[in-house]
Amino acid sequence: MARLSHAELLQLKRYNTPTIYNGWEQITHQDPAFFGFNVEEIRDYMPQMGSMIGYAVTVVIEPSQAEHRRTNPEAWRHYRRYVAEQPGPKIVVVQDLDKPQTHGSFWGEVNANIHRALGCVGTITDGAIRDLDEMNNVGFKALACRLCVGHAYVHPVQWNCPVEVFGRKIVPGQLIHADKHGFLIIPEEDEEKLLDAVRFMDRNECNTLIAAARSSAGQTMEQILRKLNDAADEFDNTTRKKYGRRGEW
Repeated sequence: MARLSHAELLQLKRYNTPTIYNGWEQITHQDPAFFGFNVEEIRDYMPQMGSMIGYAVTVVIEPSQAEHRRTNPEAWRHYRRYVAEQPGPKIVVVQDLDKPQTHGSFWGEVNANIHRALGCVGTITDGAIRDLDEMNNVGFKALACRLCVGHAYVHPVQWNCPVEVFGRKIVPGQLIHADKHGFLIIPEEDEEKLLDAVRFMDRNECNTLIAAARSSAGQTMEQILRKLNDAADEFDNTTRKKYGRRGEW
C-alpha cells in the first residue's frame, strides 16, 4: 500500500528536490552527505514538467544481448504485470548493464504510453531515452544519462529487485523525489514527517535569511552584513528549537 496520501504527495511535488532535501536532512538518521541523492551527473530531459514524486518500480536491462529475448520470451508480460500491481504514483528506475556504453533505449513513445497507463509518472535510467518529443507529449518525465537513436535488443532481464543507478542503490517501493537537480531517495521511516519538515525549513528560510537579503536596498554594507548575521543566527536558533540540530546556515 502507498504510505502517503495522494494529497500529501501532491504537496511534496510542489517543491523542488533541493527544498525536499533541506527538510529531509532535519528528520533523518542517515548521513545526508552520503545517502539519498545521486552522486553521478544526471540530466532531466523534461525540466519544464517540474518535479516528480513516486514509489520506485525497478527493472534491469542489457540491450546489447539478444539472448535475453530467447531465454525469457514472456518477460515483457510478467514485467508489465509487476508494474501494474504496485501502488502509485510510480517512478520506473532502470539499470542498464551496458553502461558506460549505450546500445539501445528502453524508453520511447510506445513504452512511455504503456507505463503512463500503468500509473507511472516518469523514469530514472542510467541508460538512454529516445522519442523525446513524443515522451514530452505523453507527459512522462525522464531523468537519464543520454539520448539514443535505437532500441537494440532491449528486454526486461530482471525486475522487482535492487538496482544501482548514478551511484545510488534503490530498492523497490522506496519513495523518490526528482527534478532537474537530480533525485532524492526518502527512507520509509522518514516519510511521515517529511512534509512538515519541508514546510518548516522553507518557511524558516523565507522568514530569516531571504527576507534579510531582499530588504537590503539603501543600506550600508555594514548594515547589510549585520542584518544577514542576525538572520543567520535566527535561522539556526529556530531550526535547533524545532529539530535539535543546526540548519544549512
